[in-house]
Amino acid sequence: MNEIEKSISFDGRDIRLSIGLYAPQAGGAVLIQSGDTSVLVTATRSKGREGIDFLPLLVDYEERLYAAGKIPGGFLRREGRPPEKVTLTSRLIDRPLRPLFPQWIRDDIQIVATTLSMDEQVPPDVLAVTGASMAVLLAQIPFKGPMAAVRVGLVGDDFIINPTYKEVGSGDLDLVVAGSPDGVIMVEAGANQLPEQDIIEAIDFGLEAATDLIKAQREILEELGIEPGVEEAPVTDETLEVFVRDRATDPIKKVLSQFDLDKTSRDKLLDEIQESIKEEILALDEQATERVAIEENSKALANIFKDVTKKLMRKQIVEDDIRVDGRKLDQVRPVTCRVGVLPKRVHGSGLFNRGLTQVLSLVTLGTPGDAQDLADDLHPEDQKNYLHHYNFPPFSVGETRPMRSPGRREIGHGALAERALIPVLPKQEDFPYVIRVVSEVLSSNGSTSMGSVCGSTLGLMDAGVPILKPVSGAAMGLIKEGDEVRVLTDIQGIEDFLGDMDFKVAGTDTGITALQMDMKISGLSIETVAQAIQQAKPARLHILEKMLEAIDAPRSEQSPYAPRLLTLKIDPDLIGMVIGPGGKTIKGITEETGAKIDIEDDGTVTVSAVEAEKAQRALEIIRNMTRKLSAGDVYSGRVTRIIPIGAFVEFLPGKEGMIHISQLADYRVGKVEDELAVGDRVVVKIRDIDNKGRINLTRLNIHPDEAAAARAAAGST
Repeated sequence: MNEIEKSISFDGRDIRLSIGLYAPQAGGAVLIQSGDTSVLVTATRSKGREGIDFLPLLVDYEERLYAAGKIPGGFLRREGRPPEKVTLTSRLIDRPLRPLFPQWIRDDIQIVATTLSMDEQVPPDVLAVTGASMAVLLAQIPFKGPMAAVRVGLVGDDFIINPTYKEVGSGDLDLVVAGSPDGVIMVEAGANQLPEQDIIEAIDFGLEAATDLIKAQREILEELGIEPGVEEAPVTDETLEVFVRDRATDPIKKVLSQFDLDKTSRDKLLDEIQESIKEEILALDEQATERVAIEENSKALANIFKDVTKKLMRKQIVEDDIRVDGRKLDQVRPVTCRVGVLPKRVHGSGLFNRGLTQVLSLVTLGTPGDAQDLADDLHPEDQKNYLHHYNFPPFSVGETRPMRSPGRREIGHGALAERALIPVLPKQEDFPYVIRVVSEVLSSNGSTSMGSVCGSTLGLMDAGVPILKPVSGAAMGLIKEGDEVRVLTDIQGIEDFLGDMDFKVAGTDTGITALQMDMKISGLSIETVAQAIQQAKPARLHILEKMLEAIDAPRSEQSPYAPRLLTLKIDPDLIGMVIGPGGKTIKGITEETGAKIDIEDDGTVTVSAVEAEKAQRALEIIRNMTRKLSAGDVYSGRVTRIIPIGAFVEFLPGKEGMIHISQLADYRVGKVEDELAVGDRVVVKIRDIDNKGRINLTRLNIHPDEAAAARAAAGST
């Protein structure tokens, strides 16, 4: 293949596509670059597997630390388990790609995006998304592309394309929009309570830029003389389809129009219809086409039955504007909320119910030392003080399967809920806790990620976290039949499964904090996207009203079992003294008080303990250690060693002075041992500090009140 390079400029920032040099045995390969960030993306197709009824698309995003000139830690010095950001980027690539492949493809398709170099300005994720489209086109895999993605930021009042990390961090918007020839195909966004209209304009702005990247991909294909991959769908015998459709249509219609049925009852009736048709087929002659078809492919009947159900449900919505549970298109399911449902050993809890979807969110307040360290990552953020985890156990949908570690979906839903809540969290200096929220999905019938947002808001308020505003969320759906478009509010499972869109919108009464839109069709007009965003607002506000009935403001106090945090600012030059050689001093304070101590590089000391008195005691020790010592200060200390001319006393952790024998008493002392022994607690006053920093102590001329105060401060009698 000839080498070709193409460059596109946005606001003076170039995106460069290089074809023909790398990965010659891959089906398609492209190196996409911007600044010093370079991502190699490949697409490969292999022969399909027998017996599967889905598109086997696998997307892997890889980050190597050499990209930033780093060597991995650990004994092996190799990259280990990928960080969460890698998983989220894999999903970001997958989501706009998947709907553009013909759904009849059963060949294995693998996209691998590897970040080869990276600067501190340009995020690689959107480059990888666009590169994936180019690689698929070069591999001539059937694909309704090109597709491209850009990031949109908001600096001041201006939208910018592909902002730097710094611009994203200082702005109020971080939006990724992917476009196809048919319109918007994917949206992912975090925002600082922006109005709906601002979000809509940002998506439109990003779609225009993505269109330029789509044009560039087409030009590259023309220069290379490569035609887009086109294949005909495999021809199938329609005998079984006709048989099933004739027998299933009326019974399914009847079930879908019984609006008083819940999900479990509806699913049971549909399963019974499918099973009766199966029994009828198995009663046919062994040579009957229908019987042979389901015996050769065990999933054939289920797939046809699903397709019939899908068409009937969609027809009912488009023609009658009514859904399978009897709701109007813009109607939210019944919402109930509770807080404090668990003992206060759990620092905060919120139970959110919307229809048959139920999410229990649990809040834990931790210390600064509990922050998640991201230092070995390629991205500027070095630690996370807010963690949101999402669990989706099999019992939530009435199934049995092995319990595994969180998959991509669970990680993605947790990240979305996290993003929705971050804009309303208090500043770290005002509320220095590390916060972890775990959302346990107890029952699922659609929109569990938005249920997690709502449940977590309840849990945070129950935990006494002073959030700026409560956040609620709703998932919007879509039915598109030709020119007929219906946007659905608060979709349930069957509408998600058989519909065309899952558009999650979260925010406060002021504006939007997070968006995530996934499509099953090849694109959507900006007008329909705008309709979905605007239609979500009254739904969010209705849900928010129900939440505030359960708890209308954060609690004024944290759980008695949550740690109490006290902070102190010390001179950074004194950090070493507080820690001590080998951590001896700080360990000693911890053992003495039972408090946990965290020290930041800037000298911020955070002391924590469930009992406030223990934290206060540790803080006072550190405050005394780091205060400037002056002649006349009185302390209670412990004798550490004795020499012929006096005794050494540690009066603060790491602070030791000497009492000369002449300063032990107001009478003549023959031997130090006559007055003191190692381990004795003694009240001393600083006489002076010499020019070498040596501290001279005395037991003389100490007022009884000073002695009592020193003993009290030291916790001794």
